[in-house]
Amino acid sequence: MVSSGTPKPAVQDPAAAAALVDVLNSRPHATPLLPDTLEDPATSGDLLRPFGQPEGESPSPERIAQLKVLRSDLMALVADPESKDGEQAWARLTEHASDVDLRQSFTPTGQVQLRQVGGDPVVGAVILAVAQLVTDGTWSRIRACANTLCSHVFYDPTRSRTQRWDSYETCGNRTNVAAHRARARSRASAT
Repeated sequence: MVSSGTPKPAVQDPAAAAALVDVLNSRPHATPLLPDTLEDPATSGDLLRPFGQPEGESPSPERIAQLKVLRSDLMALVADPESKDGEQAWARLTEHASDVDLRQSFTPTGQVQLRQVGGDPVVGAVILAVAQLVTDGTWSRIRACANTLCSHVFYDPTRSRTQRWDSYETCGNRTNVAAHRARARSRASAT
């Protein structure tokens, strides 16, 4: 069977995308407020393991501080990449990347890959994960829930790239019911 149209870009490394979403969700968010899981040494170690945090070793306070700043900048990109804040966040991401030494590697199959040769390896791995998502065209699929009481980050797998809530059953339904009730109140007060 031959398909027509443009092929849907696939995330090259879905595990890296999922790990990046987990890092973004480690911030305090939602109602009730979820704790900052980077603050807990055991949790942060598990959270950062996909990015090279050694097994059984807690991240250093310096690494945690760097990652919190990076996470904040990445959240600005997820929240609204086209805004002035988004532009500034891209510039700050470039500054974070300048703290990590990267080299190009050429594979026998003619692929070019970036590999880290200096700087904090975990911070560098997070930056490389973002770079890969940007390169393969899937960075825009990482979003924050449109429900402001939630703001949980998720990966949008839909073909149309239109998913607005991390959970339609919870956030989407609540938002739609609230909008319906507001319209009903507005109509009732207009009569």
